[in-house]
Amino acid sequence: MRRILIIALAIALAAGAIWYFTRSKPVNVVLTKADRGVVERTVANTRAATVTACRRAKLASITGGQIAKLRVREGERVKSGQVLLELWNENLVAQERLAQEQLKAGRLRAEEACLSADLARRDADRAQGLQAQGFISTERVDRAVSEAQTHAVACSAARADIEQSQARVATVRADLSRTYLRAPFDGVVAKITGELGEFTTPSPPGIPTPPAIDLIDDSCLYITAPIDEVDAPAIRLKMPARISVDAFAGRKFKGHVRRIAPYVLDVEKQARTVDVEVEFSDPAETQVLLVGYSADVEIVLDKRDDVLRVPTAAIQEGNRVLFYQPDSGRTEERHVGTGLSNWEYTEITSGLQQGDQVVLSLERAGVKPGVRVTPEVNAASPKKK
Repeated sequence: MRRILIIALAIALAAGAIWYFTRSKPVNVVLTKADRGVVERTVANTRAATVTACRRAKLASITGGQIAKLRVREGERVKSGQVLLELWNENLVAQERLAQEQLKAGRLRAEEACLSADLARRDADRAQGLQAQGFISTERVDRAVSEAQTHAVACSAARADIEQSQARVATVRADLSRTYLRAPFDGVVAKITGELGEFTTPSPPGIPTPPAIDLIDDSCLYITAPIDEVDAPAIRLKMPARISVDAFAGRKFKGHVRRIAPYVLDVEKQARTVDVEVEFSDPAETQVLLVGYSADVEIVLDKRDDVLRVPTAAIQEGNRVLFYQPDSGRTEERHVGTGLSNWEYTEITSGLQQGDQVVLSLERAGVKPGVRVTPEVNAASPKKK
């Protein structure tokens, strides 16, 4: 009997040793607590959004010609009405000078003609007075009146010539103004196409050519974001939005929807989008931004405060979570009810209570219901927003 007991004990010890050394080791996991906070339902752009200027003009001269003067450089700030570029225009300058001289001469002729008309009118008045006294004949009076009328007509014609000369000056000045390219608004010169001595021409219909000067008003910026056509119907004007710019990692800019395009872009046949414009809430923040920066936009469709939530990464397909049982150290699959959700948090309406812990690192090998786990870091509750 003793021998049998010794053999049985040895077998039990061996079996226990085999079980101990071959048992599955606990899986290291990251846990997170269900806590209360803000949950939002949001939509985001499907492709990179872009920082866009409210006003941007690709300027070209009205007429073609040789570039005689470049008054600005790339990167220079200019004022509205400032001359940016001047084409060769010496012939028009000479024509304007000639027209001005013709106008001056016409005014002198008009002055002379009108003085003669005034003198003839006074002579006619005196002749009529003398006739009344019987000193001169009617024939002489008629001649004086006719002469006065003739001079009056000459005066009117000379004044008409002045108006014609003024119109000629205005015409030459209009032609001359076509050789100057002026800034239509305050801004910064982004790019200049052309050098001194080169010829520049406006774009013929249907044949786009590079603009002579690209002018940007960077005092007013907004975001142009392509939103999936499925999400677009839920967006409304004035909805709040968060803007993140790749060049400023970790920084969020506040904004709101200012325009929703009334049509769908089909640039990519399988990913049709609607352009949504988001305006910055604080224009002063845009001073650090450059036109053309890539950005991302989150538009807040709905928001709930002080609700039970967990990180969205802890939710599996079918609204399942891996609940951590502190007593046994094992995981348990639970079905939960969900409400609002975004890429960061999901609202929990049933299945969990505040303080319950769920597995966050679902992607790790061996993580499944019923396994023993070892918490790596008992993650702190999500920060309240």
